[in-house]
Amino acid sequence: MKEEFLLGNGAMALGILEAGCQVMTSYPGTPSSEILPEVVRFSKAFELNTSIEWSINEKVAFDNAFAAAISGKRACCCMKMVGLNVAADSFMSSAYIGNIGGLVIISCDDPGPHSSQTEQDSRLMARLGKVPVLDPSSPEEAREMIKFGFELSEEFQVPVLVRPAIRVCHARQNVKYDTLEKNLTKADFIKEPTRWASTPKFRFIQHKALNKKHIKISEKFNTLTPYNMHNLEKGKFYPLGIVTGGVPSSVVKDMFEEYDRNDIPLLKLGAPYPFPEKLASEFMDACEKVLVIEETDTVIEYMLRDKNKTLGRLSGHVPMEGELIPEKIEGVLNKAMSDCSLSPLSDSDCGAKAFEFAGSMELPIRKPTLCPGCPHRASFFSIRKAFPKAIFPSDIGCYTLGSNLGGVDTVLDMGAGITMASGFWNAYIQDDVKKPIIATMGDSTFFHSGITGLINAVYNNSRFVLVILDNYITAMTGMQPAITQGDRVDGSKGNAIALETIVKGCGIDYLKVIDPFDTKNMVKVIKDAGKHALDPEGGIAVIIARHACVIGFKDQAIPEQIEVTVTDDCNDCGFCHTRFECPALVRNAETEMTEIDPVLCVKCGVCLDICPTGAIVKA
Repeated sequence: MKEEFLLGNGAMALGILEAGCQVMTSYPGTPSSEILPEVVRFSKAFELNTSIEWSINEKVAFDNAFAAAISGKRACCCMKMVGLNVAADSFMSSAYIGNIGGLVIISCDDPGPHSSQTEQDSRLMARLGKVPVLDPSSPEEAREMIKFGFELSEEFQVPVLVRPAIRVCHARQNVKYDTLEKNLTKADFIKEPTRWASTPKFRFIQHKALNKKHIKISEKFNTLTPYNMHNLEKGKFYPLGIVTGGVPSSVVKDMFEEYDRNDIPLLKLGAPYPFPEKLASEFMDACEKVLVIEETDTVIEYMLRDKNKTLGRLSGHVPMEGELIPEKIEGVLNKAMSDCSLSPLSDSDCGAKAFEFAGSMELPIRKPTLCPGCPHRASFFSIRKAFPKAIFPSDIGCYTLGSNLGGVDTVLDMGAGITMASGFWNAYIQDDVKKPIIATMGDSTFFHSGITGLINAVYNNSRFVLVILDNYITAMTGMQPAITQGDRVDGSKGNAIALETIVKGCGIDYLKVIDPFDTKNMVKVIKDAGKHALDPEGGIAVIIARHACVIGFKDQAIPEQIEVTVTDDCNDCGFCHTRFECPALVRNAETEMTEIDPVLCVKCGVCLDICPTGAIVKA
């Protein structure tokens, strides 16, 4: 037996391979990003035959895994919860059609949110798609649920969703495991058009069959220990019971053990859908009131039949938004217990004084910022300088932080940098106003969901400048390989796809490739691109701002180190902090001048061109 102190995502990767998964696909997104690399690590260590890929987006990942599953192989795809939105079309159909080999979808939720644009609950998506859900409370449980998920998927020929939240993904736990073995199941796709290519008539029949499967799965979930279970004493009636699942179930369990409270029963629902009606009714009948503690939405709470007995988000006992951290859960429990004439867990303020004290310390707020030497910083500086009054629609990625430099006005979703630019043009041109619009998007996002938007914009004669920020890598989610470089996740070589080829194929005539570190040239090119976009004979202009990521490719990003210093000509105008915002440029409060922090400075030399007074010079 081996033992490792694994990240939750590593434990899930282990469970995927222990289950004999033969095809693994994903698109990176926090908090799910580490799962696929860990699958690669374990697969290499045990010389497994697993097919593993970073897909171009989540729908592609899903479709690849689904095809393998209907060929009889065990397959898994993982993503974050907003990625499930991208795969939703395939996801919704897959439950009707079903599968042969086990198909597990891992959708990692981000209550908080910590690094996402929503707090949406994947269990609701599963309910909409009629896909069974497993909701782990710890890394070890997530590992075991994934293995069970494959078995459940094959037993009922239906996809299964495993929904770990961020505190499962990024917790760590000691995990023991044995040698992993190859799964030698051969692909054997049996043609059955009425199933795999079903028309609406057959989809109706499939829906009917799916509903019957759900009844059987619900019955199975009624007795599914240890995932679904309660600790009621037979014949006893309680003033209050707690219904919970996922991460909150671990927190509640720990608190009841810490405060030695065994007078309040717990119903844990780690497999909440299809809803275990019998188990839930049994628990409800034994309690005068039940408090539902779940993240991040009202799934279990809606499923409980007796609303007069139910306390939770809808009754105001549980916050409607935000992560349920232990302090919040303790406060929720104390309030519910007091309302039910029970002694609370404690008389503590649930961390209120600590939060109040932290607020009173007036600690400096450090907002997220681009890394020192990041080429995106130079790009946004040039964009603002060329068109200070333009509209700046942008997108999801490192470059979202261009908002700090005044170069990002909107961020909606993946691909919206282009589609929002097109929408802004349509809105203004309707009023006969030619508004300058400079859209920004990363190379990975462009491949993910930018191409169709650009084709649509060209077709409909929209006019704007698109700056594709190409840093050779998918940086924000963990330095995953870029399609433009041709490196695959397992170290093998793929076929590199040139951005220029795709952009021209979308119908773009104006295309320039520049190095954003040359800010003077980039300003000129952006101004020229802006003229082309607004010229009656012009069109959409695309600029590829290409420079290697300073973290992923330091030697390539900074081929020549340039020492810089700040002279006495600095007049503390603040321009370098507000318009360039490099962390290595630090204001000295005593001298009221800017200084170079030698620890943070990567010696890129870009700041030589940004000081209005010329106070930043070579050392």
